[in-house]
Amino acid sequence: MEESFKKKVEIMTNDVFQCMRDSHSVRHFQPDMIPDEMITKILEAGSWAPSAGNLQPWYFYVVKDQAVKNHIYEACVRQSQIEQAPVLIVILADPARSNEHYAERGAQLYCLQDTAAAAQNMLLAAEALGIGACWVGSFDEVAVQQAVKAAPRLRAVIILALGYSNEQQPEIKNRLRVAEVAKFIQ
Repeated sequence: MEESFKKKVEIMTNDVFQCMRDSHSVRHFQPDMIPDEMITKILEAGSWAPSAGNLQPWYFYVVKDQAVKNHIYEACVRQSQIEQAPVLIVILADPARSNEHYAERGAQLYCLQDTAAAAQNMLLAAEALGIGACWVGSFDEVAVQQAVKAAPRLRAVIILALGYSNEQQPEIKNRLRVAEVAKFIQ
């Protein structure tokens, strides 16, 4: 029984690492809609992310409406992946929620770290489900907040463009070696 458990853990671990290796920014999408069940799985992955004090200071706005997507496209300096993606997930932080427990550092840093962790979980889930994704960070925050009719206290932090990839060959980017970015202090 113990051997069976070890084998399952190895398989699960390999799958996660494979998703990390395979994940890349997709900027060209097929027009096919993603089933709601898959979007829900991706949202669940985001909600499982760690957060300071387990406050979960995030909101996920799923945008399929073309008129709203057009407003977001304009707010994103007309990035083509925003226009092409069948689904956008706008991830908003609630700085006030983090501020209540962690003061200024919570409002200025922790809520952003927390939403970034949620976004990364969503990207890995999308990869595991065969959904292409692109993390978009260049946009007019206020215009995006207004486009999704978010409460004024919320801050638009990340937009994930999601869809089935229409790219022939993914662009593989070189990564720095661990030895170049890590230092062991013993």
